[in-house]
Amino acid sequence: MITISHGKLSRIWLIVLAMLLMPTLLFAVEKLKSEDCLDCHLDPSNKRTVNGHAEMMALFPTNGFAKSVHSQLDCIDCHDGIKEMVHDKKVPPPNCTGCHDKEGKDYATSIHGMSHAMGASGAAECWDCHGSHEIVPVKNGDSPVFKMNLPQTCAKCHSNTNLTKEYQIEFPEAASQYMDSIHGTALLKMGLIVAPSCNDCHGAHKIKRSVDRDSPINHANVAKTCGKCHVGIEETYNKSIHGQLLAAGDPRGPVCIDCHSAHQIVNPAGKNFKSLSDDRCGKCHQDRLEHYRETYHGKAMMLGKANDAPEVAACYDCHGFHDVLPISNPLSHLSANNILATCQKCHPGATAKFTEYRPHANPLDQKNYPLLHVVFLAMTGLLIGTFGFFGVHTLAWLVRAVWLYLHDSKTFREAKIKTQEGDEWFTRFQPFERFLHFLVVTSFLTLVVTGMPLKFYYTDWAKFIFSLIGGPETARMLHRFAAIITFLYFTLHLSSLVGRSWKGRDKLRNPATGKLEIRRFYTAVFGPDSMVPTWQDAKDLIDHNKWFFGKGPKPQFDRWTYWEKFDYFAVFWGVAIIGFSGLIMWFPEFFTRFVPGWAINIALILHSDEALLAAGFIFSIHFFNTHFRIEKFPMDTVIFSGRVSKAEMLHERRRWYDRLVATGKLDDFRVRDEWFRWKNIAKTFGYLFFGLGLVLLALILYAMVSRLVH
Repeated sequence: MITISHGKLSRIWLIVLAMLLMPTLLFAVEKLKSEDCLDCHLDPSNKRTVNGHAEMMALFPTNGFAKSVHSQLDCIDCHDGIKEMVHDKKVPPPNCTGCHDKEGKDYATSIHGMSHAMGASGAAECWDCHGSHEIVPVKNGDSPVFKMNLPQTCAKCHSNTNLTKEYQIEFPEAASQYMDSIHGTALLKMGLIVAPSCNDCHGAHKIKRSVDRDSPINHANVAKTCGKCHVGIEETYNKSIHGQLLAAGDPRGPVCIDCHSAHQIVNPAGKNFKSLSDDRCGKCHQDRLEHYRETYHGKAMMLGKANDAPEVAACYDCHGFHDVLPISNPLSHLSANNILATCQKCHPGATAKFTEYRPHANPLDQKNYPLLHVVFLAMTGLLIGTFGFFGVHTLAWLVRAVWLYLHDSKTFREAKIKTQEGDEWFTRFQPFERFLHFLVVTSFLTLVVTGMPLKFYYTDWAKFIFSLIGGPETARMLHRFAAIITFLYFTLHLSSLVGRSWKGRDKLRNPATGKLEIRRFYTAVFGPDSMVPTWQDAKDLIDHNKWFFGKGPKPQFDRWTYWEKFDYFAVFWGVAIIGFSGLIMWFPEFFTRFVPGWAINIALILHSDEALLAAGFIFSIHFFNTHFRIEKFPMDTVIFSGRVSKAEMLHERRRWYDRLVATGKLDDFRVRDEWFRWKNIAKTFGYLFFGLGLVLLALILYAMVSRLVH
């Protein structure tokens, strides 16, 4: 047995320890100094050979490094992968985690670090954000991660088209959108350092995807992230129906970015936000938005200028901003206690009945809106019935006219020329009547141009017309001006009727006895010079239709035809329905003192559908009856000239001509004036009105078809 003394054992352990530490001690002695590295990396003339080619060595930024936070470190402290003075070009990257352990661990779990771990070499690393040799403190204004510099630093990657496409980055324009947002403007243009930069929302080193539950931009955490700055708003939001849904874990609960967006956040007080807000609310409340669009508020909002909004109510004007609550909640803006005050913000004169207006009413919903549903069905039936009846009537007339033209075009053309260029002319319309027709045409076209885009707000042509007009505000002013002209010509016409009736009151009396006679009153009301429909008009309608199908001779008419009388009384009907419903919508505060607010909903249906009926009828049926017929094409100028030739009277209104001859009044209607000297001017205006009507008809048909297809 060998015995080792205690002294010898100690010496053995020292020898073993020395052998173990020898490599470290030797390396410590041979550790590369910065001076050793700079011998090569400061001289621009130094080159190295790589794959047979001479390349310049990387030059070390001495001045920048001297100001950095790492100025006291040696090169090898960061580039610890370098073991020899002469090393390969592809040196290992710096090891930041040796000193920044916590940041390194956070980075490893971030989207950037995990992307690198999966081989995505384009993902950002420490030096991509902080810089390399010139790293200065974060709060230094020269640091690339200084708060005001960070957006540009992040943008180096997030605005790189190739990089965003390669890695399928969800928001490739996030950087530019942020810089134009209210946050970016406040930080970068106004210098408000309290405004959030990228890291305030996404974090610094621990940037996570939005699907990660611990990410500050995860749906469940967004409100809390925004609440770091918007403390009061977060508290209000948490009490709202939206916040309560989120707190309950319901993914339907909208958060800040659902309404304000993530990077394109605009000033909520600006009209740009207002014009966008309805669409954003509609992402969750599509059914409510759909019927809101059918109100004037919704239509005007859709037709507003780009990046602007008209002065109409958006969703949040009624429901609130961050404090949206169920109507059953007493604190809701729309609760029974608060709804009147909410309406009065825009309608100061509103009363309790005004609040019964239904901004999301669905006329197809018979259960919840029975009266509205009945009105909708009635107006739809009126539209279909009117266009169905007169559509068949017009088509039959057109086919008959074409058949006659094709069978004897020479005689047809000669007769047409003769009626238009006769040598004897007779008065059909007095100057006052022609003046009224001018008011009718101009006001009607103005009403259609400014009103039909609202009816078909979803079309591009509607938006184009409103952009030409100057937006909803200008269109509303023009529409109301044209409505005043409508009431004016209607009042003038009624006044003229009263005046003529009063002037001719003696004709109702028997000349011999001086007594009023019912027979004379009946003749005045239902006589051939009256516009009141009679049994003769019904007979003319039947005979005319027989002629369409070759079952009888073409009927002759008196001063007024049955279709002209229909047009005439259609104006009475239209002014009554369109006019009164329009007044309700124009002065809702006044009328809802007497009727409930849902009367506005009914007025909208009546006004809209009756206007469509009027426009469609005038631009199709009336235009055919007056202008499209082959014998009248391209235009009947009688309403401008007020005159009709003898040939035309004999061709179409023989009963009128014979009656005038029999009563000896023919010469009273004979005219000799200067019409031919100014007819070209009148016809120019006529063609302008006529052409505009046809364009509007085509746009209306396109809009209706596109709505059905959609």
